[in-house]
Amino acid sequence: MKTPKLLTAIVDDHPIVIEGLKTLLQHEENIHLVGGFCSGADILSYIRTNPVDLILLDITLPDINGMELCHMIKKESVMATILILSNHTERSIIMQTIQNGASGYLLKNSAVEELRYCIAEAVKGNICYSKAVMEIISRPSKNELQGAPRLTRREKEILSMIATGKTSQVIGQELFLSPLTIDTHRKNLIQKFGVKNVAELIMAATQQQIL
Repeated sequence: MKTPKLLTAIVDDHPIVIEGLKTLLQHEENIHLVGGFCSGADILSYIRTNPVDLILLDITLPDINGMELCHMIKKESVMATILILSNHTERSIIMQTIQNGASGYLLKNSAVEELRYCIAEAVKGNICYSKAVMEIISRPSKNELQGAPRLTRREKEILSMIATGKTSQVIGQELFLSPLTIDTHRKNLIQKFGVKNVAELIMAATQQQIL
């Protein structure tokens, strides 16, 4: 008796990537492609009325980031297996997607054999990573090596306001400080956490339970 094929959806904001993956997977015996989707809203809408066994998901989408989307997909379709296919190499992002329900993580430059292997493992209920991702997650992050940074009371206050999406202008008005002073605090916080931008700052502070 033939094993039923995996109903597979591809979610990526680049149509050319979707087409490339379709070409790559169309001759796989265990896969039946049900469609390509360019946004989080599109795949969520689809799975509400159609069965899907496997979702190959990018992190960068125009409406919802892939980390959040994992969680949302699992709420809609608990049986769907999610594999991340991304160019993002940040350890924190990789770990967050797994926490949110993904069954594996591969970089987009992975070999077809790696993708094939990860699909087989994920469908069995195992967590799997491509070789390059295994190397990334086996290295401790800079934040883990350094431990949580020491923050002043003012820095904690400003950090929590940044996390709610407030601008330097608004924070300055609420704290009776100039926007320039807030910008300086913002830069200091980014430096203390060893991150590149506000999004990474909020993620690092959340992981270290400062927020």
